[in-house]
Order: sequence, then C-alpha cells, then structure tokens
Amino acid sequence: MSSNETEKPEHTAPAPAERVEPESGHAPGDAPDKAKQTPQIAISLKSLAVGAVIAVLVAVVGVLTWLYIGESNKVSAEARADEKRTQAEDAALDYAVNAAQMDYQDLEQWKIELVNGTSPELNDKLTTAAGSIQEILTPLQWKSSARPLAAKVRSESGGIYVVDAFVSVLTKTMQAPDGLQSTATYSVTLDSNNDWQITDVGGVDAALGK
Repeated sequence: MSSNETEKPEHTAPAPAERVEPESGHAPGDAPDKAKQTPQIAISLKSLAVGAVIAVLVAVVGVLTWLYIGESNKVSAEARADEKRTQAEDAALDYAVNAAQMDYQDLEQWKIELVNGTSPELNDKLTTAAGSIQEILTPLQWKSSARPLAAKVRSESGGIYVVDAFVSVLTKTMQAPDGLQSTATYSVTLDSNNDWQITDVGGVDAALGK
C-alpha cells in the first residue's frame, strides 16, 4: 500500500438504543388498577340495585299481606256479628211463638214453654205470672195458635241483645168461636255470654190482647 494512501477509519454501526420503559409501579403485563376496579364497582352497583328491588318487593308484599289480613279480620268480625244477630232473632222468635200458643185444656205445656231457656230469676217471675194468666184463660176456654212473622234486634251491648219479635196469633174463645186474628209483639232480652239465656221478656200479655 502506498504511503500516500490515507488509511480510512473503519466505521462501526451504532448499537441500537435500549428502550426504556416508563416507571409505572407495575410489573410488565399487569393491568392498571382502574381496569381491575371497574368490573368490581359494576358488580357492586348491580348487587345494590338487586338488593333494593328485593327490599321494595318485600315491603310491598308485607303491606299487601297486612291489608289482606286486616280486611279479612274485618269481614270475619262482621260475619260473626251478623251470625250472632241472626241467632238472637231466631231464638227470640221461637220463644215468642211458643209463648203465644195456649190451650186452656193443656196449660201445663204452655207454662213449660213460657219459662224454657230463661234465667232462674226470670223463670220465677214468669211462673208466678202464669198462675194469674191461667185464671183468665180457663173460664174463657182460650185456645190460640201462632206463627212467626219477623224479628229484629233493637239493640246490642256487651253481648246482651234486645229483640222485638212479631207473631201472628189466631185466638178462639167461647165468645169468639170462629177466631180472632191479631199480631203480638214480644220484647225478648238474651245474654249471648251465658248460653243465650233469656233474661227478660215483655209483651207476654200481648197474646191476650192486652
């Protein structure tokens, strides 16, 4: 090689620059915290929404159940009250019919019917009254038959019912052998707390036309 020839320096290609990863505090491949938390937040909100709906449904069912039970109890109470009124009216009407039927030839049977179902105190009063009435019926040869017309509860307080009972009475006597038609009204007081005992009776004389 000639000394005049200048030696050209060999050019070496620069080494590729190293890529510097920005510091993120995460290992390579890890997702950011926000990406990890977003699904959890969505699930939590969904759970809260479902819980709220369930709570509302439970509340609605509770209210409806309470209303149903309240209405059912009201209907049951009204039904029981109607049943008791009917029982009082039936008992009073039965008593009135039996008390109005008299036959001077068999007054003992009438006396039994007159005190049937009455309290001991009323039993004594009616037994005494029956003796006085018998003195009227026998000379007149009194015979009367009766049929029920209607009965209506006039008042009720604490299980004590006052009932007006109406009966149609056909009476035959020596003076009226063909019979006289009349309507007798009985006021009957019944105690539902004591097996529906009859504690007072008014209008027994009505069957006699008094």
